[in-house]
Amino acid sequence: MDLEGKVALITGGSMGIGTAISLDLAQNGADVGLTYRKHEEEAQAVVDKIKAMGRKAQKYKVDVSDFEAAQKLTEKVIKEFGRLDILVNNAGMNWDGVVWKMKEEQWDAVINVDLKGTFNFIRAVAPIFKEQQSGKIVNITSINAMRGRFGQSNYTAAKAGTIALTKTVAKELGKFLVNVNAVAPGLIETDMIKSMPDDFKQRSQAETVFNALGKPEDVAYLVTFLCSEKSKHITGEVIKVDGGQYI
Repeated sequence: MDLEGKVALITGGSMGIGTAISLDLAQNGADVGLTYRKHEEEAQAVVDKIKAMGRKAQKYKVDVSDFEAAQKLTEKVIKEFGRLDILVNNAGMNWDGVVWKMKEEQWDAVINVDLKGTFNFIRAVAPIFKEQQSGKIVNITSINAMRGRFGQSNYTAAKAGTIALTKTVAKELGKFLVNVNAVAPGLIETDMIKSMPDDFKQRSQAETVFNALGKPEDVAYLVTFLCSEKSKHITGEVIKVDGGQYI
């Protein structure tokens, strides 16, 4: 995929899937701005790897749930890179608990990051993409948004909201030649799942038709395709990367 001359902004780009996306977009020619909230050293390591490829890169500390911060950061990216062509909303969190024990704080935290954070950055780039009559937006959701998951009412609600948001924004921005899609991973081997009980991971792996969990790169390759001109006639879609886990 030729992304030469394109500038991408990836939220949550310092770890796991976000890192894989940042690196793959750069490997395909894009300059990359990536956000982080806590993991500054990891974010800098990603920036260094991208610069070693001969691409421009910068890290930005931001709370994606902060509407004004998202607006200001988007403006900063355009000022520093000169343009913006791609937005990947990857930043997310989970704070699990069964619904009869879930605290308001748990609900609000996950909704604010996973759903409101996605809206905040779409809202920030929409006028820009509309004006330039081009742009690619990819939102990372989850297969659990489509099937539910015990103990994840906040997370699945946020990710289901992301799917609805994706489809609506695809309709709104389509006449301005902006593609808006979502990618729904199954369980992917990232640092986050290392703390999960082994029996949970084994059950999830057994759900796949390959009896194998996905890698962050498996998600990244699809995201890069959706950010390229090879996907110019694809919009409003939710594409699973789950090794058949959903079926």
